[in-house]
Amino acid sequence: QVQLVESGGGLVQAGGSLRLSCAASGRTFSSYSMGWFRQAPGKEREFLAVKSWSAGRTYYADSVKGRFTISRDNAKNTMYLQMNSLKPEDTAVYYCAADRLPVPSRRVDEYDYWGQGTQVTVSS
Repeated sequence: QVQLVESGGGLVQAGGSLRLSCAASGRTFSSYSMGWFRQAPGKEREFLAVKSWSAGRTYYADSVKGRFTISRDNAKNTMYLQMNSLKPEDTAVYYCAADRLPVPSRRVDEYDYWGQGTQVTVSS
């Protein structure tokens, strides 16, 4: 069992930066692939980035590539999402998720555990 808690969301102006954190409980955090997703009102949950358990594989959505960076510290059971050059269209609830499979996935339905989400609002 893994429990995930996101933090770091807030209100930021366009062009600004935020760093989200995802604290995980559970002894097997290091063996999970960890991903970030977001969901804007009226839209489906959207894949952003994923990093495999060994941190050997990292994938990004085209919409955030070059602006967002995913990282993880297995010793601290924590994952991060550094978000730079934020745009108003980045406004959404951001979720972290854990996948028991070692191969990182972009699919929402392949993730086993989800955090409660943290709101990110980017003003123009």
